[in-house]
Amino acid sequence: MSDFDDLISANRSFADDFQLGGFDGVAHAGVAIVTCMDSRIDPLNMLGLKAGDAKIFRNPGGRVTDQALEALVLGVHLLNVNRILVIPHTRCAMASSTLDQVRQKVGDSAGQDVSWQTFSMVADQEAALGDDVHKVVSHPLIPDTVKVGGFIYDVDSGLINQKF
Repeated sequence: MSDFDDLISANRSFADDFQLGGFDGVAHAGVAIVTCMDSRIDPLNMLGLKAGDAKIFRNPGGRVTDQALEALVLGVHLLNVNRILVIPHTRCAMASSTLDQVRQKVGDSAGQDVSWQTFSMVADQEAALGDDVHKVVSHPLIPDTVKVGGFIYDVDSGLINQKF
């Protein structure tokens, strides 16, 4: 018995009808998405896309980190990306909690002091989104021909609202 038997079984069912074998790996819709790791977000479906259409980078808060910028540069120059959407979301723990609150919750769960652990909290989500969009459009390896938008996804309605 494995702790992963249910997922392995589901994967076998998925593989029975697998259609992406031999896929070239480029973003066929030319889209890259930076969004949060929150499980309420279904990045492809929320934009009417399907597997193979977009490159997706996820992290806590949906921030444009150095790693996200690296992924976007690779997407633009090697993987057919010509539109980038940065999409944090409503009711995000990274934007609705303080660093002390998150450290307390993690520390309680871990049963140890986590004051040394960094977490990227978001004090003002809209301002952070503006900063993140600016990071992308001002990056020297993201050409002006690439369209960049900043949106907030509403986890209760399923709608995105363009802010930048």
